[in-house]
Amino acid sequence: MDYVGRVPAPPLDRYVDDVYCLTGVPDHRRVTVPPMPSAHLFVNLGAPVRLWDSDLSVPSAVFTGGWFMGVWTRRFHVEYPARVRLVGVHFKPWGISPFVDRPATELRDRWVPVDAAWQRSLDRICDAAGDLESPAATLRVLEEELRSRLARAPSRGLDLVQHAGGQLATSHGAVPVGALTDAAGVSGNHLAAQFKSHVGVTPKRVARIYRFARLILAVEAPGPVDWAELAHTAGYFDQAHLSKEFKDFTGLTPTEYLALRRRFPADQAFPPVPAE
Repeated sequence: MDYVGRVPAPPLDRYVDDVYCLTGVPDHRRVTVPPMPSAHLFVNLGAPVRLWDSDLSVPSAVFTGGWFMGVWTRRFHVEYPARVRLVGVHFKPWGISPFVDRPATELRDRWVPVDAAWQRSLDRICDAAGDLESPAATLRVLEEELRSRLARAPSRGLDLVQHAGGQLATSHGAVPVGALTDAAGVSGNHLAAQFKSHVGVTPKRVARIYRFARLILAVEAPGPVDWAELAHTAGYFDQAHLSKEFKDFTGLTPTEYLALRRRFPADQAFPPVPAE
């Protein structure tokens, strides 16, 4: 499966890490995705995609069109069709806020159809992109829709969240929340409330997700892995702390994850890994 992505031009780059196309035959039809520091927009131009929550009480969903996903605090599963054609957006954790007029808590750990948030937009995107074969041209369609949807004035508190979130991103979650509040001159309760409004989770949770992302992207599955060293580098108290976080976020122990990665090398960089 081919991945073509790019960082959009300003001002979208303040809120979006990349826009991308996925096309072709997937090496692995079903993958598991742990929490990562992103919110998402997907527009499916191909056969249906099925999603499962790791919470078994939540029914699976099948999407023939598009869907939004806020920041996830637990893993979920994706089953691709035999041939994929999909365009998407990786928003920064706070980046979906100026595009979707609903509280971020309503998107946390959920998938929401595009038309529930952007009425009548999905048909316009699909009509414009449906016959395009060039990934670059397809991405231009998606970027134009994003530009048309970008709020003219930032919502109250978004600048604060963007600044504090940027520090968490740069430090891979290592900056203490107390240092963020001191630097911003606000209380911890105020910062947490603004993060919940624009991200859907607290800054402490965002820091955990950034720290885990740093850890998991540092794992080089083909060779020997020094988990104690990785725990130290990623900012965990010790290897036991790392193991607990790993189990919470992936459902696997570090050893089980490493064995799975070695059996099924990733198409791209982590996070997605094959689901057994």
